Amino acid sequence: MSDSLQQERSGDASIDGASVMLVEDDPTVRGAVAQYLGAHGFRVRAYANGSAARSALLADGPGERADVLVVDRMLPGLSGDEVVREARALSDVPILMLTALAETEDRVEGLELGADDYLAKPFSLRELTLRIGSLVRRSRAAAVAADRLVLGDFEIDSGQRRAWVRGEEVLLTSREYDLLRYLVRHPDRTLGRDRLISEVWGWSFGDRSTVTVHVRRLREKIEHDPADPRYLRTEWGAGYRFSATGRDSRTAAG
Repeated sequence: MSDSLQQERSGDASIDGASVMLVEDDPTVRGAVAQYLGAHGFRVRAYANGSAARSALLADGPGERADVLVVDRMLPGLSGDEVVREARALSDVPILMLTALAETEDRVEGLELGADDYLAKPFSLRELTLRIGSLVRRSRAAAVAADRLVLGDFEIDSGQRRAWVRGEEVLLTSREYDLLRYLVRHPDRTLGRDRLISEVWGWSFGDRSTVTVHVRRLREKIEHDPADPRYLRTEWGAGYRFSATGRDSRTAAG
C-alpha cells in the first residue's frame, strides 16, 4: 500500500470497515469501484444485477445490512429504481444512485424514489468514495447522538433516528431525517439551499435541485396540505423557513 493511500485511510478511521452494497452491471465499472473502495477501508459486496441484489436485501438481517447502498439506475431486468424501492421499504439505509442520465429531471426522479444522493456517469472514483464516506459518517454520528428533542409539534429521537409530528411517527429516509433534524434545530430562520447543502449534505457545492426534491418529499410527510405548507415554507429567492408550530415566531406575538 502506498504511503499516500495509507495516510488517506488513517485520516478516515470514522468510516473504516463500513460495508457497501454495490449493484452495477458493467463488469469493468463494478470491478474498479469494488477494488478502489476496498483499498480505502470499505467492505464491498458487489452484484451484477438487480435480482441478485434484491435477494441479498431480503436475506440480510438487521445486523447484516450494508451501511450504504450504491446502485446503478440503468440495470437490465430488475431496474435500479426497483432495487431502491425494495431497499427503502426495508430500512433507512443511505442510498447513492449512479446514473448515465445527465438531465436534471432524470436525477430528480432518483431522489424522489428515496435515494439520498446521486452521481452522474462518468464519475471520479475519488468523488464516489468521498460521497459514500459522507453518508457513512453522518449516519453513524447521528446513531450515537442519543438526544431527544421536542419542539412544537415535533419530536426527534437522534439515538433511534425516529421522528414524530403531532404525536404520530413519520417514516423518513436517512437524508429526510437529517434535513428535518437540522430544521428543528434551526427554527424560524431563513435557510438558503447552499447552506442546507453544506450543513445537511456535507458538500462544499452541489445541485440545488437535490434540496428542492428533499424538501418536497419532507412536506408530503409532515404537512396536512403539502401544497399549502404551514411548517416548512418557501422564502422566495432566499430559501426555506421552518416553524415547529406552524406559525412564525416573528408574527405569533403580534
